[in-house]
Amino acid sequence: MIELRGVSKTVMSGTSPLTILHPLDLVVPAGQFLAVTGPSGSGKSTLLGLIAGLDAPSGGRVLIDGTDITALDEDRLAKLRGQKIGFVFQFFHLVPSLTAFENVMVPMEIAGRADAPGRAATLLSEVGLTGRGHHYPSQLSGGEQQRIAIARALANDPLILLADEPTGNLDTANGRHIMDLLRGVNERRGTTLVLATHDPGLAGMAQQQLALRDGRRDGH
Repeated sequence: MIELRGVSKTVMSGTSPLTILHPLDLVVPAGQFLAVTGPSGSGKSTLLGLIAGLDAPSGGRVLIDGTDITALDEDRLAKLRGQKIGFVFQFFHLVPSLTAFENVMVPMEIAGRADAPGRAATLLSEVGLTGRGHHYPSQLSGGEQQRIAIARALANDPLILLADEPTGNLDTANGRHIMDLLRGVNERRGTTLVLATHDPGLAGMAQQQLALRDGRRDGH
């Protein structure tokens, strides 16, 4: 489902090149739960951004469901991302001027889905927030906002769900609830799940782990 072939990322830091991710090969089969671990600055977020097509690699190829996304123009990349990839961020990234229900609707409206309202209601129910759809993000707790973000990420039934430190901003109880939701998505829907985390307890739930350190596979 996800294949990286020699993928690297280098940026300019002042006048010097800085390699954030050294050439990496990775295969994540359909339906697998992969945890990407490592300390801050190890390249976890960069790797997820490259898989999502939110960032372009400096070298190598990224294949999503057999499509080389590094060869796509921005329009085709945006379409593939909208159809196949959901992304959950540490800081929720909800639209503050939209209600929870409207936030979940946004990806479906972009995709032109006629069933958007009904599906949004179903997704809110799935994450346990049926009665909170009319609330704005500022009226919701951090755990509730992250559940809304997960519902939004699932709006178009993506094949892949990427979660970048999704519990990093939450207390232990809310963090556990979010992880239960993500594992349920992986197990019940068969969605390929890639979780970036520095929490060994969360990483231990995954079927496969990739440890990064200084932009390299740890131990290599």
